[in-house]
Order: sequence, then structure tokens, then C-alpha cells
Amino acid sequence: MAKASEPRGGLVYSTESGRIEQPDPTEEPATLPPQQQDLRLTLDKRLKGGKQATVVYRFVGTSEDLEVLGKRLKTVCGVGGSVKDGEVLLQGNVLEKVKAELTKLGYRYKVAGV
Repeated sequence: MAKASEPRGGLVYSTESGRIEQPDPTEEPATLPPQQQDLRLTLDKRLKGGKQATVVYRFVGTSEDLEVLGKRLKTVCGVGGSVKDGEVLLQGNVLEKVKAELTKLGYRYKVAGV
């Protein structure tokens, strides 16, 4: 018997329409253009041992494109950070620099929870 956490096969049967292929859950979505992105920005103190961190999330696209965006934001802000779990994490309160760069690149965003 399969464990609950293990994915089942990608094949589903239905009495109405027969055999239905399920999309591959490991497949990444195509990257939306910046004008169609709806990013969220927030400051978080819980992530880095009480130190402030600027977080950019809700990016729709491949992990490679998110890595490129993260690298650019780190370079522009002059801070360290990481990209993991679909989020860009930047050290310190660099919210204003991130907003300016995202505006320059054409991204739509909202500041959440500040």
C-alpha cells in the first residue's frame, strides 16, 4: 500500500470521459512576463534569528528565472540573501531599493504585512 505522502501515478480513470492524463507535479510553470506578475514584499524578523529580512514571494515561473531575479535584487541592494522555496530572501530592510528595482523592471507588486 502506498504511503499518503507518495504521489500516485499520473493516470486517472473516469466513468464519463475515460482515461484522463494528470499534469506532472514536478513540472514548473512557464514564467509570466513582469507585467503579469503579482509579487508580494514583506519584512520578516522570524526567519534569520530576529534580524530583519526582506522577502519577495508569489513569483510565477521557473526556479532558474527566480534565481536570476534574486541575484539581480541582491546585487542592486548590495546585500546577501538566498532563493529557496519560491521566495527571494534579502538580508536587512531593503524594501525601498527592492520596490525601486521591481518598478524599473516592470513588475507589479504589493507590500504585505509591513
